[in-house]
Amino acid sequence: MGSSAAVLIFCSLICSVAPQAPVVTVEPRTATVHQGESVSYRCQVKSNIQPVQLEWRRTNNQALLDNVKIGLDGSVLTVANARPGNHGQYRCVAISAAGRSFGNAVLNVKYPPKVLIPAGPLRITTGDPVALECSATGRPHPTVTWTRRGSTLHLITQEINNIHTIKWPSVRPEDSGVYVCQADNNVGKSEAEVELIVMGPPGSPVASVNIKEMTVTEGQTVTMECKATGSPPPVITWSKLRAPLPWKHTVADGVLTLTDVGRQDSGQYICNATNIHGYSEAYTEMEVDTPPYATCLPDQLRLQPGNSLIIQCLAHGSHPIQFTWSRMGRGSLPAAAETTRDGKLMIANVKQSDGGTYKCVATNHIGSSEAMAKVIIKA
Repeated sequence: MGSSAAVLIFCSLICSVAPQAPVVTVEPRTATVHQGESVSYRCQVKSNIQPVQLEWRRTNNQALLDNVKIGLDGSVLTVANARPGNHGQYRCVAISAAGRSFGNAVLNVKYPPKVLIPAGPLRITTGDPVALECSATGRPHPTVTWTRRGSTLHLITQEINNIHTIKWPSVRPEDSGVYVCQADNNVGKSEAEVELIVMGPPGSPVASVNIKEMTVTEGQTVTMECKATGSPPPVITWSKLRAPLPWKHTVADGVLTLTDVGRQDSGQYICNATNIHGYSEAYTEMEVDTPPYATCLPDQLRLQPGNSLIIQCLAHGSHPIQFTWSRMGRGSLPAAAETTRDGKLMIANVKQSDGGTYKCVATNHIGSSEAMAKVIIKA
């Protein structure tokens, strides 16, 4: 036997019995759960040296929480009823006479937002600067918005270190109101509110309305009442945000009356109270519900047998709107007819017998409306 062959045999014998550190894998490597759910990780070890001791720990060296349990042989780690503090990375460490090695696993714990804002009510003097701060926890990181009760508009805020702040350099009485901070993520949402009361000098006007939100039906007569305190007694006027008041309106003793309202009258109405000390505003949001008005496009078709038929029923009015198709004089539609939720009537290959007048009925919670379409089939 040559010397080189002997060396190879000797090396293979030595290498085959040389102690090696354990090889560690953890399954699953990553898991995502919602708060309150449970998850288990299994630590798998390959080693030619026994025994092997297993240890579980947090990679940030923090202690395992009390809802984390280790199996009898040390290979399984279970997080029961997961909570936000369980979020992070876990490490399985395998120790033998040959050395130590480890494998990591990641746990993502999703949970709904929680909002924190200052306790109210906050009483502020006119002209003072004010900052309302809102912070929110949650995973995934929530989207945070500020609104004023009675309005759907999002207020402009400043965000620094996950704190969302509304700022007033100098508050006015009309800034008084209830402000709502809402946080949303794909797990849930949370909100909290705080009342801001701006106090003016003695005699300053303070306006208030009898109702802040209303939903009415087209054609109704609507009244909005505004009252104001102050000395001397404030003068009360009404206006509409970004639009003139409806032409069918009257104002008497602070009461705005709108006659025969229509959808175009929806919007925010503003009561303004003014005296020598300043002014104050209060707001009423009105939504006018309207019945549908249906039309068919086209309202007449001339087709040959084998052509395709598509008629679209359109409707204006308050949503949701439902569409129902029928054929005049027969009631039921042809067997090949298909309808869609958005008001379409379709027949892929029309036959001579598919001719006739088709009726679309559009319905909402206020009422209904009909539209006709005539279909003529000629060879």
